[in-house]
Amino acid sequence: MRLFAAVVPPEEALDEVERAVAPYVGQVPGLRWAGRPTWHVTLAFYGEVPERALPDLQVRLERAAHRHTVLDVALAGAGAFSSARRARVLWAGVAGDPMTRLADSARAAGRRAGAVQTDEKRFHAHLTLARARADVDLRELVESLAGFAGSPWRAERLHLFRSHTGPQVRYESLGDWALAPVKQG
Repeated sequence: MRLFAAVVPPEEALDEVERAVAPYVGQVPGLRWAGRPTWHVTLAFYGEVPERALPDLQVRLERAAHRHTVLDVALAGAGAFSSARRARVLWAGVAGDPMTRLADSARAAGRRAGAVQTDEKRFHAHLTLARARADVDLRELVESLAGFAGSPWRAERLHLFRSHTGPQVRYESLGDWALAPVKQG
C-alpha cells in the first residue's frame, strides 16, 4: 500500500486557493493541475508499506496526534520544486513553519512501524497544485501567485491516506486523529 500522512485544509481555505489559481488553470502547456479532492499538506510520505504494518502505523500516528496541539495555519504564496525555472511541481505555501514538529513525529511513526521508504528530505509544508512530466518554466506563474494570502484556519486532525495511482489519482482515508486542544490559561 502506498501511504502518506497529511493535514487537510478546510473547505473555506481550499475555496480561496481555487479562486487564486482559477485564471491560470490550463494556461501553461505541460502542466497538469491536481484535482481539488487531492489537495492536502503532506506531513510524511511512506511509500509502499506492507499491509501488516498498517495497524502499528495507525496506533503510532494516533499517539503522535495526541502529543501535538491544534495548529494555527494559513496558506500563502506559491513556489515550485525543484525551482521555478525548472519546475515539476507547483505549490501553494504554508505561512510560517507551524507543521515541522508534527511532520517529524509522523515520519518517526512511519519508521517505527516499518515504513522503510519514508521520505527523509527536509520538510517543506506545501499544498501541491500542479505537476509536469518534464521541466517547465513557472517563474511568471509563481510570481503571479506570490501575493496569495489565505485566511487563517486551524489544523485539528492528522490523516493517514492510501494513494491509488493511475489515470485518475485517488486518495482513500485509512484513519484520522484529533490533535490535542490548545491549553487555556
